[in-house]
Amino acid sequence: MRIVSYNIRKAVGLDGRRDPERVQKVLMATKADVLVLQEADRRMPPRRSALPKTILEAETPYRVADVAVTDVSLGWHGNAVLVRHDLDIRATARLPLPGLEPRGAIRVDIEGEFGVVTVIGAHLGLLRKWRRRQMHALCEHLEKAERHRTLIAGDFNEWSVRSGFEPLGPDFDVIAPGRSFHASYPVASLDRFAHGRGLKLTETGVINEGAARHASDHLPVWAKVAPA
Repeated sequence: MRIVSYNIRKAVGLDGRRDPERVQKVLMATKADVLVLQEADRRMPPRRSALPKTILEAETPYRVADVAVTDVSLGWHGNAVLVRHDLDIRATARLPLPGLEPRGAIRVDIEGEFGVVTVIGAHLGLLRKWRRRQMHALCEHLEKAERHRTLIAGDFNEWSVRSGFEPLGPDFDVIAPGRSFHASYPVASLDRFAHGRGLKLTETGVINEGAARHASDHLPVWAKVAPA
C-alpha cells in the first residue's frame, strides 16, 4: 500500500495563488493508494474545502473518507483522507486533540490486500508541549491491540531529528522520509510517518519534482506499507 502525506496549505502555492487544479495534478502524480492531506480546508468557518470534492471524486481514482461535519468541508480540522476506489473503507472517526489552538485528527480503517490498516491523519501543534499531549491523546484513542496495525501520517511540526516523539514509544516507530519543508529550500523533516509493530515501511521518500515544488510550502512524502 503506497501512502502519501501532504500539507497542501489550503491549495496556496509559493506564488501566492490558490490553485486547486495544480494541487490535484500533484496528487494524481503521486500514484498513491491512500492520500493523507493537511490544511485541506480553509481555517475560518464554514471551513470550505480547498479542493472541490465533486471534482476530486469525478476526475480522480479517489473517494473522500467521510469525516467532515459540514457539506462544504473535505475533512475535519483540515485533515482529510482520500482512498482509491478499489480499497474498502471499513470505518472512520474524528479524534479530538488537546491544544491552545483547535486541533483534531481523523481515523480511517482501510482494507487492502494484507488486511485492515488503521490510518490516522494528523497536523500537530506548533509548540512541543502540546505536540506531546496530542501524541499521547492519539495513543489513548487506540486500543493497545489496534496500535499494532496503525499508521499515523501527517505534519508533525517537529524540527528535531530525534527528540519530541517520546509519547509514541514503545508502540510506534517514527520515520522521516526526508526534508519536506520549506518546498523552496527544504531544511526540515516536518512531515513524517509513525507505524505500529505489525507494519513496516519498505520504502520512503520525498516528492520534489514538477508541480510539487511550488504547489504548497510543503513537499509530499510517501511510504510503501507492508505487514511486518
